[in-house]
Amino acid sequence: MNPPRSASAHRNFRARAQDRIVPTSLKTPARLVGVIANRAALEKAGRLRQPPDFLELRLDLLRDCLEEIEATIPKLRAPLIFTARHPAEGGGHALSAKTRRDLLRRFLEHAAFIDVERRSAPHFAALLAEARQRKIGLIISSHDLRATPSPEALRRQLTAAMRYRPDIFKIATRTDTSQQLDRLIAFFEENSGAFPIAAMGMGKRGAASRRRLLRLGSVLNYAALDRAFLPGQPTLRRLRRIRAAYII
Repeated sequence: MNPPRSASAHRNFRARAQDRIVPTSLKTPARLVGVIANRAALEKAGRLRQPPDFLELRLDLLRDCLEEIEATIPKLRAPLIFTARHPAEGGGHALSAKTRRDLLRRFLEHAAFIDVERRSAPHFAALLAEARQRKIGLIISSHDLRATPSPEALRRQLTAAMRYRPDIFKIATRTDTSQQLDRLIAFFEENSGAFPIAAMGMGKRGAASRRRLLRLGSVLNYAALDRAFLPGQPTLRRLRRIRAAYII
């Protein structure tokens, strides 16, 4: 399948995706995602009185408590994003592609979105088709734990992701230097007007990247429910304060 090339095609993708994710009660499309990556976070998520806009379940890191996930899902008061991360992009337990596919399929009926890495998408074709048939949203993602690629490489990643007709392209890169952060910001500003992008940095300038990208309109903004899971990742409480400060 070829990626859409025209401006109208980009607009059509954006309109469809924004129908899923833009809250009518906010002046910004930026939405908050609470990350559930361990048993403690799962238990806390089930008790939240004020849940975020979405909750993401990291199935690769939760593989030892799948029955607990099933028991907790009825208590989760937010739409759910499921992902089972590739080991090369920070996934836990060195899971095979088949194991990750099976994990996603097990919880597919509960998903508002699934998140599949661009590198995994060719191997998940049947799963993506099933999700599309069920009208489940698709996030195609890329996570670079070591650097922020060049502008040309970032654009190539977006173009490659578009082949799978995602609702959102998610890009997470290492931002230890101001130059890395500037590249990520420039990529977002150049492309987010044509397609919904969730962008974030990790590392020494990760916190600054999250603040700036939320204010610029990153459509999904990820936060820890209590303690940060990644360097630069804010807590949900902190991210709520940042969003509240600029939408009043």
